[in-house]
Amino acid sequence: MKMVKSLILGSAAAMVAMSGAQAADLPVKAKAVEYVKICSLYGAGFYYIPGTDTCLKLGGYLRADTTFNPGGTQGIMAYNGDPGIGDRYKNDFDARARMQLTVDTRTATEYGVVRTYGMVDISSNTVGAASSNPTALATNLGNNMVYDAPGGGVATVEMLFLQFAGFTFGRSLSAYATPWSGYIANNSNALFGGDNYNTTGVKNIQYTAQFGNGVSATIGLDDPAELSRTALYNLNIALGATGTGSNAYAGVQMPDISANVKVDQAWGLFQLSGQVHEVNASYNVLAGSNGGAALTPADTVAANALSAASGHPTSAYGGAVMAALQIKNLPTGPGDDIKLNATYAKGDTKQVISSAGAAPSFLMLSGSTIGFGATTDGVYTPVGSTVGGLAAAGADGSIHLTTAIGFQGGYSHNWNPNWNTTIFGTQSWVKYDSTAAASYCSNYAVAVAGQGVTYSCNPNYSVSQIGTRTIWTPVKDLSFSAEAIWMHLGTSMSGSATLSPGAPYAASVYTFKGQNTVELELRAQRNF
Repeated sequence: MKMVKSLILGSAAAMVAMSGAQAADLPVKAKAVEYVKICSLYGAGFYYIPGTDTCLKLGGYLRADTTFNPGGTQGIMAYNGDPGIGDRYKNDFDARARMQLTVDTRTATEYGVVRTYGMVDISSNTVGAASSNPTALATNLGNNMVYDAPGGGVATVEMLFLQFAGFTFGRSLSAYATPWSGYIANNSNALFGGDNYNTTGVKNIQYTAQFGNGVSATIGLDDPAELSRTALYNLNIALGATGTGSNAYAGVQMPDISANVKVDQAWGLFQLSGQVHEVNASYNVLAGSNGGAALTPADTVAANALSAASGHPTSAYGGAVMAALQIKNLPTGPGDDIKLNATYAKGDTKQVISSAGAAPSFLMLSGSTIGFGATTDGVYTPVGSTVGGLAAAGADGSIHLTTAIGFQGGYSHNWNPNWNTTIFGTQSWVKYDSTAAASYCSNYAVAVAGQGVTYSCNPNYSVSQIGTRTIWTPVKDLSFSAEAIWMHLGTSMSGSATLSPGAPYAASVYTFKGQNTVELELRAQRNF
């Protein structure tokens, strides 16, 4: 027994000695696993990236939309193209599935928070959106946007920016924009009457100063090429029978200067915004000038051998001013609010006739009646221009800036935690000064005979919209909504004329008259 005990104790001592020797040979002890920790500095949803002091939040939504009587993807109304004229290529509905992904990182430093933010949309749409016109389909194919192919879709960028010490660099919301940026109380992205940056930022550099108590001021330089320009018509080139002309904007020479002063407190928000926008033309003489041979729309603004020698108008400087007001804590119920904004623009029409893409011109038919409106930042008629062999009216060689005025208003009411209804409306006017109107109408008289006899010409127009939306939220972050919008295009043209609105319609007698359209949009959305 003593022998067995001695063997056991001896073996144990040997093992301890061996363990000590092995431990002495081991490298530094491995660190414990660092688990993801919640970051409570910037609100819910942030976590520390393991091994760093940077907080990260991933988010977004998945959304399915169906729009009836559409004019384009996701809520664009039927105010031009095949939907506007109501031909056989018009799609009576379109559908879209979209996932939005957001990545938000923030790190506290001695200079304040360093933030990076990205927002990307992955969408699958009805091919051609609101139109199955072969021309529209060819455009989509050319842009590699084959939405309805099996597995087809497209990725688009909304925001990509870095913030540091009050500065913002990258692609972000313009300093000019309202905080609701086109979503005053609606789902659609085509409300007129105010700014619309609701699905995209602009490439810019901004600085924001915080004064405390919710008071701030921001100034920035925006790239105008993507969103801020509408069109600049050279009226030395023939207008079409539906009133649109050729865009003769030159290259970008200066950024838009945008700024705001904002008060954002518990009672609501008030903001004043302003923007300076350059309107600069390419040349006085372009292909198709002075009654030249008919060319395709893409070629009508191309330079020719006479362009440089012809000179160009002096650049004009316009812009926009906007006032926005939000009133919270209404007596009608918790969470109810009213939003209002009013805009005056001169040479910066995109801030009134707005959409998430290019600002539209309007063309709508109803039976034998027609209404249209040309959306421009300005027009010019070079000195010596002729129309139909006669001297053009208003040919002073100067850019005449277009005036636009707009109003938006929306009211949101929560019936209970699960049901919300909104009502909203917009009113917009686009006006040309007397010289611009004379030049425009002198040109249009050549395109459509009978001016001053069977019809009178005036390029001014208005757009009115009224809509309502109801949202049901059965559980947190899941919603189902329905939205209906009515729109009226008011024209200042009057009388009747023989004209062609374009294929597939032949020339016929049309009466100039205001036009109406409606749309219905249904949506299901899950936020995460």
